[in-house]
Amino acid sequence: MTMATEGSPPRLDAGDKATGRARYVDDIHLPGMLHAAVHTSTHAHARIIAYRLDAARAIAGVKAIVTGADITGVRAGGIVKDETMLARGTVRYVGEPVAAVAAVDLRTAQRAAAAIEVDYAPLPAVFTPDAALARDAPVLHEEFANYVKTVDGGGQGNVVFESAITEGDVEQAFGNCAAIVEGTYETQAQHHVYLETNGCVADVDSAGRITLHATCQSVHHIQQRVAEELAEPMAKIRVIATRVGGGFGGKHASNIHSIAAWLARATRRPVKLVLSRLQDFEIQRTRHPARIWMRTGAAANGTIVARDVRITLDGGAYADESPAVLAFALLMSRGPYRIANVRAHGKVVYTNKLRAGSFRGFGNPQATFAGESQIDELATKLCMDPCELRLRNAMRPGDTAFGGQPVRSCALRDALERARAAQRAAPVLPPRDGCRRGVGFAAMSHISGLMGTAASVQLRADGSIALATGCVDIGQGADTAMVQMCAGLLGVTLDRVSYAQQDSDVSPYNWKTAGSRSTYMTGRAVAAATIEMRQKMLDQAARMMECAASDLELRPGGTIGLVGVPRTVSFKDVALHSLFRAGGPIAATHGFVFDGPGFDPKRASIHRLAFANLGVYTFGAHCVEVDVDTATGKVDVRRAWCAHDVGRAINRVACEGQIQGGFVQGMGYALTEAMHWNEDGWLTTTTLADYKIPGVLDAPAEIHPIVIEDPEPSHPLGAKGIGEPSLVGAAPAIANAIHDATGARLRTLPMTPERVLDMLP
Repeated sequence: MTMATEGSPPRLDAGDKATGRARYVDDIHLPGMLHAAVHTSTHAHARIIAYRLDAARAIAGVKAIVTGADITGVRAGGIVKDETMLARGTVRYVGEPVAAVAAVDLRTAQRAAAAIEVDYAPLPAVFTPDAALARDAPVLHEEFANYVKTVDGGGQGNVVFESAITEGDVEQAFGNCAAIVEGTYETQAQHHVYLETNGCVADVDSAGRITLHATCQSVHHIQQRVAEELAEPMAKIRVIATRVGGGFGGKHASNIHSIAAWLARATRRPVKLVLSRLQDFEIQRTRHPARIWMRTGAAANGTIVARDVRITLDGGAYADESPAVLAFALLMSRGPYRIANVRAHGKVVYTNKLRAGSFRGFGNPQATFAGESQIDELATKLCMDPCELRLRNAMRPGDTAFGGQPVRSCALRDALERARAAQRAAPVLPPRDGCRRGVGFAAMSHISGLMGTAASVQLRADGSIALATGCVDIGQGADTAMVQMCAGLLGVTLDRVSYAQQDSDVSPYNWKTAGSRSTYMTGRAVAAATIEMRQKMLDQAARMMECAASDLELRPGGTIGLVGVPRTVSFKDVALHSLFRAGGPIAATHGFVFDGPGFDPKRASIHRLAFANLGVYTFGAHCVEVDVDTATGKVDVRRAWCAHDVGRAINRVACEGQIQGGFVQGMGYALTEAMHWNEDGWLTTTTLADYKIPGVLDAPAEIHPIVIEDPEPSHPLGAKGIGEPSLVGAAPAIANAIHDATGARLRTLPMTPERVLDMLP
């Protein structure tokens, strides 16, 4: 690697974003463009009897109206195909899109949407998993048995999916434990609160081909979903990614893309559909509320020998990514520890609330809140230091993850020791008046490898480089990292590499910007393609210089020379020779599906897991200091030390930003953020006045990112992902610090002042 990956060059998009030149979806204005608005359900569960559209159609400027009755396409979704772009026959949550209008301007579209009347026959509704699992509960998806499912999850009634993983003999192991702790932990629905709400602009050409400009996490995923819902071949759907104002899992798919595309097809005009903040709260998705029962046992010397876990997730009205979130929660429920005997069982349940789906951490924050809280409870029972208990049981290189996959790179012990040492070395910060100080630790693991991706690279005629991937930058700096890797392997500066906007017509396939996988998965494809093209360049230069390719080397500034000899040819010379003399264009493409070691059936019994394979584990540890006001119960996080393994830091400043940002989002999950519904199923937290995210005055002045580099052997540059892990450890570390300060053990999130006050001794 050369100068392109040394230090932390500014993000490629920083200038445009800082000056307002970056184009987001709401900045797009096409000739003749219409505006769309959505009419949503006022019932949590009801049959649709009739639509009354005359009043809406009579409004001047209305060009098209679509309802569920107009939909002829198949049901769409992830593993369970249970959803249509508009409710068809039945509504299953308040806020579900029922109809949509395209009109000459937004105000007219909103007036027309409000003028639509729908006749309903109300049905009994259920708002909690317990109610949904009751013997007399209404079945929310009566046709569930007929839905297409890509993986059999054994669902029936209101159960969407069930999974289980077992290693060892749990019952026998508990019989040999000197200390056992047991408890139930509950976590809430959290909203993504990206700066930019979901939106798109759909256009259609004279041949009926639809082009979507979308704020999204995958052009290919949306292309497939819209094609399914509109019953069109994928060749007739094109998706172009705009700049994205944050995603966090909330923009991997949305029914609004298909709604806008349907209206554009019907009117033969461009249609813009951008959700208001209130609509985005009501229509999109949440983090899964969870109830986790857990039991953990250890020997007298602190060796953890057994863990038993039961997880119930509230999936909301549609399956979305629930089966996969459940699978990952179960895989993470063992924690990053050597525990020989573990049993984890889980289920996802339909309820009459907004769907739950992908969210930064993907089931790991829920499982880790329970697991890391219980580590501290076990330490108390064993009279051990909580950090020492973690170190005693921490995974090491060569160990296996839950499921039996070997873990070649593991820096967990280093992360714990460095976080602890940094906190101990920091100057003493006195607690605020009336407050008690507490220190808490949490350890976590995550993954970087899953699904498929590809990259292509090409040598241009002037010797510069064209790089393309399907990896959408959602604010984390992926564009810059990809260009850094390509430029570094070729020994050129970043300005010699162009990076193409993601476009389903031309971009190499990428599953999603999700799962902390971009730097590892797409970055690995970029590196492999660049290395292949580099060899082709050397081969071409060897023909030009009449020598062996092995005698050549890349030199800074875009030249190739003989080892030990001043003679060189430029990249431009090589490109022109290949284009006009011999060899042909120099380019390379590399694509793959995650190919790491799979689950080991000899070690683990796995039942109905949504993932065929995933891996490349990364590890981290948090240490936090909190002040707890004993009069009000308010918790202030004063300082945090977050140590995370990134494999190799392609851009250190970007890694540090991900660590700090993830921790603050995890603080919100721990202390303030929660979505609430009333007894009729209406969401009551629909604005940022009702839904509290951490502001600048809430975040601690000191969040110390500790970047650990433990190169991943399977990546050509050693890189891993860092997008999600820093959120995962925040809530349990804060909970453990509250206990250290007050003796109060909180097992329900968020840990609001009221809950803390109620638990104080």
